[in-house]
Amino acid sequence: MEFQHEMFDLSRPEERFQHMKVPMRRPQEIACFSYDENHEFLLGDASMSYYYPPKLPADLNPGFDTFRELIKTADEHLDALLDTITALEKEKGKKCEADIITWRGMMTKANHDCSLHPAGWLRNECDLFPVRAQCMILLSLLRFKPDLLTYYSFIEENNSFKNEEKERQFAEPPRPGAPSQELMCYWGYKFETLSVLKKPWDASTRQEIENRPNEIVNNHAQYCSVVATRFGDLRAILGGEVDAIWDCKPERKNDQIHWVELKTTEEPARNKYGMLKMERKLLKYWAQSFLLGVPTIIVGFRDKYGIVQRIEEMDTAQIPVRVQRGLNSWNAQVCINFAASFLEWLKQVIGGRDGTWRIRKGSHDPQISVYRLETGGHGDILPISFEQWRTQT
Repeated sequence: MEFQHEMFDLSRPEERFQHMKVPMRRPQEIACFSYDENHEFLLGDASMSYYYPPKLPADLNPGFDTFRELIKTADEHLDALLDTITALEKEKGKKCEADIITWRGMMTKANHDCSLHPAGWLRNECDLFPVRAQCMILLSLLRFKPDLLTYYSFIEENNSFKNEEKERQFAEPPRPGAPSQELMCYWGYKFETLSVLKKPWDASTRQEIENRPNEIVNNHAQYCSVVATRFGDLRAILGGEVDAIWDCKPERKNDQIHWVELKTTEEPARNKYGMLKMERKLLKYWAQSFLLGVPTIIVGFRDKYGIVQRIEEMDTAQIPVRVQRGLNSWNAQVCINFAASFLEWLKQVIGGRDGTWRIRKGSHDPQISVYRLETGGHGDILPISFEQWRTQT
């Protein structure tokens, strides 16, 4: 049952958020966790991979029939992220203070889907790229000790909606001559397999490096970074998968980690449509990497048959400059300003009240709606172990 809803206006975002200057603190890793090759949770960096460029041209098709694909339909909530935070707090002997704890993907939506597409301000895009994106996110706010005025917001995606959207996308027939969604999804994982090593380059054998095209593609194993950051005055802890590291982790905690994000995309057409389509992809690349503090994005440009012909190394911080010098179809500072404004508004709307809330935005809605679903509890978003730990500390 839904009741008591508030709305955040999405109209005129460029006019409203262009001239703000919300500072954002560089994300700093505070913890990490892994999933092994069977997708079992592990604390630590056991599944961290090391970038080493593949040999070109690289065919992304072989091995599709043996792909060990992770089928994620069950709702994992925030369990792995909160288990990692619990372990860190027990080790350090103090709580991780934050206004919001969530996955990186939820903040990517705030920077990308919710802020740009519905308002149509992504210049000249709406006629070229129809959008069905909806932000249906559950939020639980909990005060762990009644005598303390400390509140935390935990945001996760609506799992049922996510599964329905994925089924819809994969059910759509491909354009004539175009590959299926399943195959294109596989191409991305194949590119990752061709581009990483399980050990640093100088510790890997020649056979391990050259045998990567023959490895079975398996996306069960993941390395996830947990970072602390800040949007203006709002503190956030984000967790998200990182594809690889360029070299090794620095000894000093405050030094930037040279993470690498791996992407594949079709070589864009050399016309305005192709440029606009590429800038839209760069928006997502930038938002994903920026939020976790990933400084480098490696893009494998493929043809329509899944053959990577060239690789481009992109500096995450320079992507907004690149777009500005191109068609100038989006503005990074507006994205940050919007996300900070929305999150601050959300904090004020909830106003320190316990319960479970839903954040919703339809495909063409000019606003984001926030509904209060339950006046108590946390909608199964939080594991019992985390709630017990935070209650006793």
